Amino acid sequence: MAKVITKKRLVTSFNNLPQELQDAVKELYPAGFSEAMMRVDKPNGDFFYAVPFETEEVSYLVKIDVKIDEISDEEDDKDYFDDEIKGADELSDDDHGSDELSDDDVAI
Repeated sequence: MAKVITKKRLVTSFNNLPQELQDAVKELYPAGFSEAMMRVDKPNGDFFYAVPFETEEVSYLVKIDVKIDEISDEEDDKDYFDDEIKGADELSDDDHGSDELSDDDVAI
């Protein structure tokens, strides 16, 4: 009967890997980590993002630092829509304030 060899399983930060393993991870994910990244929820409610990486001896979950925007969509919309239009008071009509339409003007 064949002996089943189980790999050691580790969770570690990308920055804590030796340089040769960092290079191997980058080689495995040349277009970046976004397609392979998974969210790992911890029992205390915290979470981290990681990508799987395998060597002959170890199955890694490599933690990847992810910057998450702290601003909510509502606050972002508020900043976008509440901006005052600058210079609107300085705009003038070409016909110097005449309310009558010329033949070239089109009423909207």
